[in-house]
Amino acid sequence: MTLAHAQEMLTAYQAAELAILKGQSYAIGDRQLKRADLNQVVEQRKYWQRQVDVLSSTPKRRVRRVIPRDL
Repeated sequence: MTLAHAQEMLTAYQAAELAILKGQSYAIGDRQLKRADLNQVVEQRKYWQRQVDVLSSTPKRRVRRVIPRDL
C-alpha cells in the first residue's frame, strides 16, 4: 500500500461521509430508501486516516550498540 493510495481512499471516504450526511435516507410514498451505513463509512474513514498517518510519518530511528573488535 502506498501513501498515494491511502490518501485517495481517505478522500473517497470523506466524500462518501459528506454525501451520506447531506441525505442519508429519503422516503417516496410508503417506501423508504437508505443510501449507506454511516457507521461503516466512518469506521473506514478512520482506518484510512490511520493508514495515511502511519505512511506519512517519519520512521523511527533505531540505535544499535556496536563494539568494534580487532580480529
